[in-house]
Amino acid sequence: MTSTTLRTLLRSLVDYAGLFPPAALDMPAAVHEYAAHRAGADAWMLGHFILPVSRLDEFEAALASLGSSAIGDVWQLSVLGSADLRATLAAIDDFNARSRASEGRTAVADTIELKLEAVPDLEAALAAVPAGLTTYVELPVDDDLARYLAAISRAGARAKVRTGGVTPGAFPASHALARFIQACADAGVPFKATAGLHHPLRGEYRLTYEPGSPHGMMFGFLNVFLAAAFARTGLTARELAMLLEEGDATAFAFTESGASWRGRSVSRTEISAVRHHVALSFGSCSFREPVDDLRSLGLL
Repeated sequence: MTSTTLRTLLRSLVDYAGLFPPAALDMPAAVHEYAAHRAGADAWMLGHFILPVSRLDEFEAALASLGSSAIGDVWQLSVLGSADLRATLAAIDDFNARSRASEGRTAVADTIELKLEAVPDLEAALAAVPAGLTTYVELPVDDDLARYLAAISRAGARAKVRTGGVTPGAFPASHALARFIQACADAGVPFKATAGLHHPLRGEYRLTYEPGSPHGMMFGFLNVFLAAAFARTGLTARELAMLLEEGDATAFAFTESGASWRGRSVSRTEISAVRHHVALSFGSCSFREPVDDLRSLGLL
């Protein structure tokens, strides 16, 4: 049976990004896949459906083809913005207006994800986003984090970090990712992660689903989100980097009262606080892969 602590760590953790590589499903397939996961026993681990703003109309048509019985509760969407923020916000507003006006609301775009390089004036961009729309800004892990996090904090927004990709060069160094996690914890800025977190533990895995795909060292989502929890217990940046590089499943333990890693412990209460206020979710093009890996480790 999954421990209460592990359920606290994993609840609503995985934002579904089946449209994106390496899965790169077409819209109908991604919509059907997400609907199936929402109806499954592990739906408690599932978060938002992620899509580019340019595909909102396509999503709307695919969702309508499902029928209300397959849709269930209102779907929450996280929309990746384009370089034109004004057009992005208008498209989201139009989509939500159509959804509100339809018989039986089926989806709401309540989150927007922006890239720092696409918003030359960060503070102006954040000020332009309506208050009801949760905003993430993807930041580089090796830049002036303190300045950007301060602006994000003032706006009540959130940060986003890229933790991998489909090439070895897309993965940040462990010390850089540890620095990002520590900086967010210190600044009280919530963050999400994206890319390269298909597996629970750090290890060498294939980078795509193509036959003969190259392998690379990938971060584990348990490592990342436990690092966020441990960052608030006084671990140094060096220790956090070591945690991020931990690939031995026996080094971790989950009980009803908390979690431990090599003699260090963090309470379930602290993990709950971190999941609500610091480390919020990660985007993955597969939901089945993280769940299957957790089962293979005996954690689910």
